[in-house]
Amino acid sequence: MTHDLPAATNRGASRPFGRLITAMVTPFTADGSLDLDGAVRLASHLVDEQGNDALVLNGTTGESPTTTDAEQEALIRAVAEAVGDRARIVAGVGTNDTRHTIELAAQAEKAGAHGLLVVTPYYNKPPQSGLLRHFTAVADATGLPVMLYDIPHRAGTAIATDTLVKLAEHGRIVAVKDAKGDLTATSWVLARSDLAFYSGEDALTLPALAVGAVGVVGTSTHFTGVQTKQMIEAYEAGDTATALALHRRLLPLFTGIFRTQGVILVKAGLAAKGLPAGPVRSPLVDATGDELAQLRADCAAAGLPLPE
Repeated sequence: MTHDLPAATNRGASRPFGRLITAMVTPFTADGSLDLDGAVRLASHLVDEQGNDALVLNGTTGESPTTTDAEQEALIRAVAEAVGDRARIVAGVGTNDTRHTIELAAQAEKAGAHGLLVVTPYYNKPPQSGLLRHFTAVADATGLPVMLYDIPHRAGTAIATDTLVKLAEHGRIVAVKDAKGDLTATSWVLARSDLAFYSGEDALTLPALAVGAVGVVGTSTHFTGVQTKQMIEAYEAGDTATALALHRRLLPLFTGIFRTQGVILVKAGLAAKGLPAGPVRSPLVDATGDELAQLRADCAAAGLPLPE
């Protein structure tokens, strides 16, 4: 398949949400209710201690399938008030219903979000024409910049290269969280558009940078934020040896955090560090003793041991 390139683009020049973004877990209290005080503490830690330029709230790692619209609004409002002066707040609003997604986008904008993360509609598997209509309708309905979330292994449908290029023509569709795992497809989109690509797979951050990505929306970055940002900055400075060394050092956590559902292990690790997390909501289950032990081993292998 061949692609015609435009005469000129501004590829790689824009980082609309910075370099380092963490898809933040949603802290709950022991009884499973929303812990807003804990969310503020965790967000402050991720921004002030881990160096995040932005936070994604109400994503899958934030357990959005089991939080209510009202809880999601309250979370955005609390975190935006706490850290919105020093980090971008990106609200996950994607659903498999265009009308509901538009409602959540309006809610997020009113609550103080700086941008939106809109995942591919899942389970109902719309055709590419449906994806084009869905994402365009959401972008038309908001004043916020939009990051598309391309994750076919969860959604069941990939956003095709040509569809992404068409969507890039919309003034408010500015970025992609790329969890497709197809760097060739990513390369073609970057060659044909000005979209800012963020790796949606922690371990592919450095390879994605090599083809033009600008950063990461991470999960292990609850723990590896400082070092991951150093890796990105080293690569951008032309110090590829340092970037590669950091990539290899962090691989045990980049991959280990996904030995089970990422939020399960993140919450276990945060609890071990004395940071707000709480339990996960059903149908997820909290980490077992063996899973926590393996997480400790992965953290130690990455040079970031958890407290005993």
